[in-house]
Amino acid sequence: MRDSVRARVYALARRLRRLERRELDAFVRWIEHTGNLLHLSVLVFVPLVIAAVTWLSNATAIVSFLLFPPLASGTYTLFADPEGRYAKPGTFVGGMTAGALCGWLALALAAAIGLAGGGVSATAAGLGVFFTGAATWALDLEEPTAFSTALLVLVTGEARIAYVLGIVVSSAFVAIVFAVWRRHFYEQRARYLYQTTNGDDHVLVPMHDGDETVARFAAEIAGAHEAGKVILFDVADEPSAESTEDAADRSSRGPIRVRSLDALEARITARAESTVGAEAAGSAGDVIRDLESLADDLEATYDVPCEVVVAVDGGRSPDLVLRTARENNCDLIVAPYAEADRGGLSPFIKGLFDSEIDVIAFRSTGDRDRWRYGLVAVRGAGDTARAMLDFALRVAGPGWPISVCTCIDDESRRRTAENALADLVDAFTGRFETHVVTAPVDAYLSRVASQYDVLFLGSSTDRSAASRFVSPPTFEKCSDVESDVAIVHRGRHR
Repeated sequence: MRDSVRARVYALARRLRRLERRELDAFVRWIEHTGNLLHLSVLVFVPLVIAAVTWLSNATAIVSFLLFPPLASGTYTLFADPEGRYAKPGTFVGGMTAGALCGWLALALAAAIGLAGGGVSATAAGLGVFFTGAATWALDLEEPTAFSTALLVLVTGEARIAYVLGIVVSSAFVAIVFAVWRRHFYEQRARYLYQTTNGDDHVLVPMHDGDETVARFAAEIAGAHEAGKVILFDVADEPSAESTEDAADRSSRGPIRVRSLDALEARITARAESTVGAEAAGSAGDVIRDLESLADDLEATYDVPCEVVVAVDGGRSPDLVLRTARENNCDLIVAPYAEADRGGLSPFIKGLFDSEIDVIAFRSTGDRDRWRYGLVAVRGAGDTARAMLDFALRVAGPGWPISVCTCIDDESRRRTAENALADLVDAFTGRFETHVVTAPVDAYLSRVASQYDVLFLGSSTDRSAASRFVSPPTFEKCSDVESDVAIVHRGRHR
């Protein structure tokens, strides 16, 4: 009875942990969108900053409660649009201070000419707005909150000096918090939030028909990170004693590790012990030798560690590839693109896409070993688009420009598309050029693809079946483009 209860408790705990991981993953995916991140930052940082200023106001007479309205609206403007025209700490502090000084000057001038009157002086209010507009224009400090501080100084009475000093202190505090947040978090959000920039370091390459270009493309991706590693995987029909012994000897001498899947090791050993004479040369030895030679070349050319894994009598299947990737802690698979009879993806690629591991289906049109000019075609600034941009930056290397394009069907959508591309590229460090084109995506890519070494496309697996039926994936429409094509699939992270 106790064992049954204990088992149920453990099962419930496992389900809760899985639910927690799914919820956390869903939250990370949600916050990866720039708009959601900004809304969350506004909800978190604006109240905290205003609370800190309120505490400062209670602790000292320098900060007046009258500065709260312009300070709150200005703080919201900073965090809600950190790349906007008003999102400059110097402009924020200078504009608010200039407004307060102009209001003070207007009030003094109205009193000097005898037009102050009782209550709030209309003359001082008009002069304050005029002086503020002229000063912010001349000093390039155009800031909406400057007009608020200019008018509020009119009701401060004898506390004008304290009000102006409070504007300087409180706005400087907000500006410092904003500058730290923007530099160390918002501008580094790709590093902290985007999963591909922190992962996809261990890359598995299922070799097929000796397609070395795919392995070189994978080495470019893995070599961009210090923790990167390439694992070349292939399947041999039968092992032999000589090939197995040669593999073990080579693995002990060099950095390349040659081993088979755990479930087949006993079978390999038994086969090796019973094999003699003419059976000493087997296909496993040939496969290992070819992969070792390629691995040595990749290590020397791309400065990335490379290992070899060979399965024997396993049959090339997506399940075997995925199992190998998990056993070797791989978070990315770069596989040769395979097309079905009717132009869609082959069952092998579809099987790889139906997993939690990121996959790139790579179609080569030549024997390139470098891809310096990349074109990334996106539909928006979502998860897959960020992954494609990250891979393009890795492959191109520092200093090489990346082109990012999106196609629209109506000019009324241009501004929205331009903002989406700006949000996408702003999170990454590199050189970019963006294109918003009013044209069908297949026609545009067919026209310009020859100017680039590689074209990155999404797999469209994040779309519903109905959506893919109405509008087929872009890669199916671009089967004849004159460049290498990398079809990027984001795994279903559980």
